[in-house]
Amino acid sequence: MAGLSDILTTAKNIATAINNAAQTYLNVQGALSYANLTTASVIHMGAGRVCNVVVTVAGSAPGSICDSNNTSSTTNVVFVIPNTLGVYTVNFPVSTGVLVVPGSGQTVAVSHS
Repeated sequence: MAGLSDILTTAKNIATAINNAAQTYLNVQGALSYANLTTASVIHMGAGRVCNVVVTVAGSAPGSICDSNNTSSTTNVVFVIPNTLGVYTVNFPVSTGVLVVPGSGQTVAVSHS
């Protein structure tokens, strides 16, 4: 028969597993977000993950998301933001940072972790 210590240890392990699952969910879905982006913006410095992009104003040209921590360094494109209204799942890791460069006339929201 299990003692009180065994039951408490099991409860602790369950709580730890639930917490880990919740943190993983947030990392994949994007724990942080930025809305109404209309100009090039670094929204995350360092390693992370681009999760979702929402195009709220289509604009006349596509934009991009780059693995960069500098608004002048746009060569490492990880996602092209379509100039079509909608929600787009990116779910892509970056190592340097997340640079969002909306296209001409675009307004976007981006979630990241």
